[in-house]
Amino acid sequence: MKCFVGLGSNLGTRRENLEFAAKAVAQLPGVFGLKASPVIESPALVPPGAPAEWQMPFLNAVVELEWPGHLPDLLHALKNIESRMGRGKGERWAPRPIDLDILLCDGATAQSPELTVPHADMFQRAFVLEPIKHLRPDARILTAARRLKEHHPLWMGVLNLSPDSFSTAENGVDFKAEMAEAPQTQIWDLGAESTRPGASEVTAALEWERLKPALEHFRKVHRGMIFRPWLSVDTRHAATAVRALEAGADLINDVSGLSDPAMTDLLRRSECQYVLMHSLSVPADPAKTLPANSDPIVEVKRWAEAKLEALEKAGIALSRVIFDPGIGFGKTRRQSLLILQRFEEFYSLPVRLLIGHSRKSFIQHWREAPAAGRDPESLGISLSAAQRGADIIRVHQPGMHQRAFTAFQGAKT
Repeated sequence: MKCFVGLGSNLGTRRENLEFAAKAVAQLPGVFGLKASPVIESPALVPPGAPAEWQMPFLNAVVELEWPGHLPDLLHALKNIESRMGRGKGERWAPRPIDLDILLCDGATAQSPELTVPHADMFQRAFVLEPIKHLRPDARILTAARRLKEHHPLWMGVLNLSPDSFSTAENGVDFKAEMAEAPQTQIWDLGAESTRPGASEVTAALEWERLKPALEHFRKVHRGMIFRPWLSVDTRHAATAVRALEAGADLINDVSGLSDPAMTDLLRRSECQYVLMHSLSVPADPAKTLPANSDPIVEVKRWAEAKLEALEKAGIALSRVIFDPGIGFGKTRRQSLLILQRFEEFYSLPVRLLIGHSRKSFIQHWREAPAAGRDPESLGISLSAAQRGADIIRVHQPGMHQRAFTAFQGAKT
């Protein structure tokens, strides 16, 4: 049967603890088909008056696996792994190197002093629901996660490999150094064609020439890891997407919203996740925007609903789809701002939601500045987007955004 196991660590080398435990689970007799969620950081869950040293934040993740035996046997195996990793019988809420919990098993339940399945508290805990939501996003999990006050978005770091983008390797930004600077980033988005206004179009061949070395480096660095970051490739060319998936990409970030007819066929043949973005032109053309007298949320939702219906008719599960309303693409500054302010209205779409606002020109609504000087405003918008429930937030300098969000969370609790 298919089971979901939660992992948490807030003592020692947290990420290494998760990796060791997941590999130990994968090696249990009879286990197969293990898949891993992204890793998220959350404040420690402790009772009132707990010692200050217990307040260390957790890294959390979920693995999905096929278990051939009975649930008590799986519980016993997990407890053995905890013991091997130094988990003792200390106080319940004290820091620990590893915590392993059976969360959910398809078609199976358990109710005893030792084991309750589904886990009694999973639908009240964002640090459990958020990883599952990205591992197996179905309507039930999406709805449950959005009802919670606490929220943990995934951070998508931008790695531009185009010489005329906002931030590029050619302009002195080393993508290897950026990855090292933000080790907790859950998704890295590699792009080799600039979509800023006035940018030159790039052929699929040149795009691949720029992408290939970065993809090879990413695969080399993360070889053998269970909890590696997900890799996204920002492209509107199905030909590039095919090669990227063959090279190990997990997501295709299509800023053109299915403008290449071959993209639907590619999605039908693959199992990758797909970002569907609303746009009126790529590269962005400031002269092409939604009608001034229209409601941008209504217009964008209507477009998204039609595209999602077409994908579903083509046999593509919507659980694989992430929708991006396309801040700055075919919208005036005011229309982009309205989308951010009314972001919750997109919850009616049966898919996860992404916001990509970082360094966009609409930020000049507040302050005239070149793209590289818009990071403070981008950070402020990220905190707002996280509070409004964006599932994925795409930014430059993701390490800075994550640190700010961790402090923001800590100040609220």
